[in-house]
Amino acid sequence: MDFPILSTIILLPIAGAVTVAVLPCSRAQLVLPVAVTVSVLPLGAAGWLLWQFESGVADFQFVEQYGLSKVWGVSCHLGVDGISLLLVALTTLLFPIGLLASISITERVKGYAVSMLLLEAGILGVFLSLDLLVFFVFWEVMLVPMYFIIGLWGGERRVYAALKFFLFTAFGSALLLAGILWLGIANGTFDFVELLGRGIPRTSQFWLFGAFALSFGIKVPIFPFHTWLPDAHVEAPTAGSVILAGILLKLGAYGLIRFNLTLFPDASVGLVPVLAVLAVIGIIYGAVVAIAQSDIKRLVAYSSVSHLGFVVLGIFALTTQGLQGGVLQMVNHGLTTGALFLLVGMIYERRHTRNIADFGGLAAVMPLFAGVFLFIALASIGLPGLNGFVGEFLILLGSFLSLPWYAVVAVLGVVLAAVYLLWAYQRVFTGPLTVEENKGLVDLGFREIALLAPIVLLVLFLGLYPKPALDRIEPSVGVILDRIEDATDYEVPEFGSEVDLGVVVEIEAES
Repeated sequence: MDFPILSTIILLPIAGAVTVAVLPCSRAQLVLPVAVTVSVLPLGAAGWLLWQFESGVADFQFVEQYGLSKVWGVSCHLGVDGISLLLVALTTLLFPIGLLASISITERVKGYAVSMLLLEAGILGVFLSLDLLVFFVFWEVMLVPMYFIIGLWGGERRVYAALKFFLFTAFGSALLLAGILWLGIANGTFDFVELLGRGIPRTSQFWLFGAFALSFGIKVPIFPFHTWLPDAHVEAPTAGSVILAGILLKLGAYGLIRFNLTLFPDASVGLVPVLAVLAVIGIIYGAVVAIAQSDIKRLVAYSSVSHLGFVVLGIFALTTQGLQGGVLQMVNHGLTTGALFLLVGMIYERRHTRNIADFGGLAAVMPLFAGVFLFIALASIGLPGLNGFVGEFLILLGSFLSLPWYAVVAVLGVVLAAVYLLWAYQRVFTGPLTVEENKGLVDLGFREIALLAPIVLLVLFLGLYPKPALDRIEPSVGVILDRIEDATDYEVPEFGSEVDLGVVVEIEAES
């Protein structure tokens, strides 16, 4: 098609940020409504992209390329495939929801809205860029607004959390830039598609894999680079936590799939044991620490460490099922954890506390809120029929094919997830209503129902009928695994060759 839909999706939030920035100060009450309205436009464009995307095709679609520098071999090369498509759609969905949930922001509202819209543009640029230098520019662009969102509109320790987030990410960015420059200069191009046709020496692959993986691993975050995440989540405003958990963490996992697996196949195969060990440690560690939390927002934050461990395990299982499950679980986690942070923010606005001990019996006065929280918690745990089950099942199935013992240990993470989420639900919502301040709480209002409704519907849809999503993911996953097989001695295990489906179903059901 001739219409530049991908560049339009990136430019719409930038145009929205400019529109918000030039609003007269006397019209400050219009800032959030205008920002929400503008943020719906990329969502509409992403919906059209989903509708027009041709499933069953592995190549990049809707490709655009604009030359920037012939000398450096840099161009604004954009494209979307089955891996990035769903993440783009998730991004454009969560930003209007996050902005609509930001009515508690009453100071410097214009700066807040501009920061959110620029953050959206940066994230979309990361998912759509096929030139490594342009990818890096967008990678850095999103760092700045997120730093200010945490540092200016966060909680009491917001400056500490924002600085920690910035330092960790900046360290990873320095490694990423060094790797990109080395790779681009050595090959005479920064274009990802062209680099796929170049042979990168095996020794160089391991060094470059390390630089890229450390940067992306910090963003995921992979254990032990996770320590910035709980502080950032706890101190960020509600919308900041939704975007951080729902989208920003996926950028690291996306980078591992898009660049590490495809550009450095020898290193990817050789370092599978290292990444698998770190993934399993993250799964168990995040779940165990979540159980010990007394702050419900911090509990959800540590749950992200555990759930993203499943994604990394699925990626480095190097199987069709594992990689498909990893991509789908990125979307699933964005929906469920984003919803959990929305719900935590709603209860905090009512009680101004996140301490689990300050609640109890809330189901008596907030039955709808309690029902939605339980629904999302069950989806996060992986209840069959909801979206979390599909992703986790595929990850465990794919891991059993190539990394059976790692998968056995990872199953414990499913059990622990049920422990920390259901125990938290019991303490907050069940039992007698003993705290006087909780007796006057009001249930969900129309605005809050409107925020949660699209997420609830998608959780059901992806749980009951994930085929449209998997049909779009599978061809792109197949190309990556074919490339690894062609470049190395690794053979992707086929389902049925080493594991009985009945065993996997039984273990998952028992979990």
